[in-house]
Amino acid sequence: MKAIESGGPTSYDAGKKVAGRKRQTMVDKNGRALIIDPQSADIQDRDGAVPILRVSRKSYLFVEKVFADMGFSSEWPHNASLIDVEIVREPPDQIGFAAHPRRWVVERFFAWISRNRRL
Repeated sequence: MKAIESGGPTSYDAGKKVAGRKRQTMVDKNGRALIIDPQSADIQDRDGAVPILRVSRKSYLFVEKVFADMGFSSEWPHNASLIDVEIVREPPDQIGFAAHPRRWVVERFFAWISRNRRL
């Protein structure tokens, strides 16, 4: 793991075959950022979720439930804090792409910050 400039730690993600960093985020229902944590690319989502969930309990006591995708479906995020982690799964009869009701909020947030890179 190495740091390049001021963007945070970087490394190589063998699953996606790219070098860089991941941004673990927690957003509200409307897609506004609550917590953003840049991490190196070699950290898996389930491992990166634990610090986000623990930090969120200090600042956002009102958060009772979070929605996550299949990358977070292990025991570590579920046991990290008192927050209920619900995994949003795709319907078994789905073929191709479909926008899921809860996951699109985070994807929209990433589109916002990608367009406005200086934020």
